Amino acid sequence: MHVLVTGGSSGIGAATALAYARTGADVTITYNHGADRAAEIVRRVEKEGVRGAAVHLDLEDHSTIAPAVAQAGPVDALVANAVRWGTIQPGSMAFEDVPAAEWSAALHANVAGNALLIQAVLPEMRRRQWGRIVLVSSGIAEEGVPGPGPYGTAKMALHGMARALAWEAGKDGILVNVAVAGLTVTGVRAFPQEVLDRLAARTPSRRLSTADDMAALIVFLGSAANHNVTGEIIRDGSNAGRSAHAL
Repeated sequence: MHVLVTGGSSGIGAATALAYARTGADVTITYNHGADRAAEIVRRVEKEGVRGAAVHLDLEDHSTIAPAVAQAGPVDALVANAVRWGTIQPGSMAFEDVPAAEWSAALHANVAGNALLIQAVLPEMRRRQWGRIVLVSSGIAEEGVPGPGPYGTAKMALHGMARALAWEAGKDGILVNVAVAGLTVTGVRAFPQEVLDRLAARTPSRRLSTADDMAALIVFLGSAANHNVTGEIIRDGSNAGRSAHAL
């Protein structure tokens, strides 16, 4: 099995690449910046006895998408994790002050970019009548956060994309799902411990997830272990306490 994980040089993407490698899958990761970090993840992947590779991909530069997929080679499972975060911090800007350019950039990279990425891997999946696609979203898309509206809107668009694609590609053995990340320990290290404790207390399990927790969910959805789950929006346990208003 060959897996392509975009944005695989750090965080959830890196954890997912390593989790796949432990199952015996060959893994290609993409990176935009941070070639050195990507090379280190590839080394760790290869320590599991599988093949690893890293290719450059920039969702904002659509001309890099098809060449990256071609360089990666035939893909059995795609994990669309790469994202353009944007420049607007939570609570830093009123909705009416968000520049039009920020909306355009968010949709261009995170929606159109991921659509083009999927278009690049689909023909080979259809030919082989098997494939798995996992789109990584964020609790921000459903909960909302004051400020970064373009980011949340773009992430929510992935939910609609997955629903539509599940119906279209299911007949070809291709399952498509969304894994929704809440606040993870990896992503919130800068927050005071008392804030983390308060957020964890609002989850059913009384803890925030790690990048490895998300990786386990993604690997299940994007593997042969998933026989027929498709078109679903599956939330990580940290989402129950995800409200940014608690910060």
